[in-house]
Amino acid sequence: MPGQDLEKQPNYTIKLLNMEPGIPENRSLQNLVDSEENVNSNISTRSIRDVKLKDWITVIILCFVNLINYMDRFTLAGILTDIQKHFDIDDSEGGLLQTAFILSYMIFAPIFGYLGDRYSRRIIMAFGVFLWSLTTFAGSYMDNFGLFVLFRALVGIGEASYSTIAPTIISDLFVKDVRSKMLALFYFAIPVGSGMGYIIGSETASATGKWQWGLRVTPFLGAIAVLLIVFVLKDPHRGESEGAHRMGQTTWLEDVKDILKNPSFVLSSAGFTCVAFVAGALSWWGPKFIYLGIKLQPGSEDIQLSDLSFPFGGITMLAGICGLSLGCFLSQWLIKRYPRVDPIICGAGLICSAPFLMGCALTAPKNSYVCFVLLFFGQVSMNLNWAIVGDILLYVVVPTRRSTAEGFQLLLSHALGDAGSPYLIGIISDALRITLTSKSQINYTTSNGTSVAALQDLRDDNSSDVVQFKALQYALFITCFVEILGGIFFLINAMYIVKDRTKVDNAVKDAADLEHSSRVVVVNEHERRTLMS
Repeated sequence: MPGQDLEKQPNYTIKLLNMEPGIPENRSLQNLVDSEENVNSNISTRSIRDVKLKDWITVIILCFVNLINYMDRFTLAGILTDIQKHFDIDDSEGGLLQTAFILSYMIFAPIFGYLGDRYSRRIIMAFGVFLWSLTTFAGSYMDNFGLFVLFRALVGIGEASYSTIAPTIISDLFVKDVRSKMLALFYFAIPVGSGMGYIIGSETASATGKWQWGLRVTPFLGAIAVLLIVFVLKDPHRGESEGAHRMGQTTWLEDVKDILKNPSFVLSSAGFTCVAFVAGALSWWGPKFIYLGIKLQPGSEDIQLSDLSFPFGGITMLAGICGLSLGCFLSQWLIKRYPRVDPIICGAGLICSAPFLMGCALTAPKNSYVCFVLLFFGQVSMNLNWAIVGDILLYVVVPTRRSTAEGFQLLLSHALGDAGSPYLIGIISDALRITLTSKSQINYTTSNGTSVAALQDLRDDNSSDVVQFKALQYALFITCFVEILGGIFFLINAMYIVKDRTKVDNAVKDAADLEHSSRVVVVNEHERRTLMS
């Protein structure tokens, strides 16, 4: 057969051609398939020791950015009372600062998720880090409360671009146990960064005498992060770690429909929403609540909120490290024998956390040491799920939809979680404070007459001490019930997790096989052309 006639044969790629005499038949197809299978096998069995230096550098950069991300997010909580005094705002308006940030964060998360599945993730992340660093720095100079809230909202837009995309880069670099370990390392930044945010915000404000300087630390670190992302970070092909480098894109509506029909995604997101609700409320009001409780203890009347930022931040960091490590260890140890164990660990952790946190709330005005111990164990139990939830999303959603899924999970978890929990707790606390103060006034009037001066003294005393604490305590009890609800969602998720994971594994394998077959066809065509020329 003449070489020029090859292009006229539409089915040559699936036929075994009879060559001219003296030329052996080309049977390289099987060898090429075996070679690809060997490559995939090597990828899937790669251990932590096999990780390349460039991949390690990418993970370290992502962890660094995630660290300053959460430092920036929780710096305000360490200087909240200073901000309230500066702007003359109450608890509900103080909670509005975090709510404004989370609202913009959750609204833009799906948008950046869509972009992250289709365009350069490096450019999108660099833009986001630059935006949040700039707006954090500029916001520290605002003397008007409305403008200050606006700049906090702009910070949320920048952080949304990073948070939706960074985990998907890790998923495209690693698989299985290595991916789980890298995700655990990445999510260590959440408790560590949160704790450092409390400490750095408070200590910087104390050292400089101005709370505004507490907000000016992370922008400088953000500038370094932008340079690292642009010039050093590796942005792999989507699905690269699973051997499916070129999985086909679908429309955004198709992506959303598929994600919302995924039971494991929906249930794990619902459970994570409860985690976000509790974490948002505790991170924002926790330091002030413990401060008010300890202030009621004899001999501790002169304690300041800044005195508690370091121990609260230290406990948050240590509990996060212990909880993430324990959750990751339990998952990897049990997953091979019990494939449904991941959501069970998450659910059990949340349910166990509830009594610890309730005990912490009850013991704050009685014993500081018992309060901090219970807080530690409550946070350890709650932090079991951070890395596992991230891993669940990545293995129940196909690679080309993961950024979109991350965006929608952030939208759901923040819209119904920590977007409203600080503000909700603040509103309930203010309402309860009014109710408790009025009740105390009526009781005093009934038993001692109607002395106006005496009633006014009681109102001032209660408002500054017991009533403030009780109001915030009762409001925070809501978080314990939300934890139980989240645990139930995760336990139900255990019923679907194996089926959904298998479905994704099969889809990725089919895509990889198709890609390998296409490569074989191209190589065989080239070999036939060479032989026939």
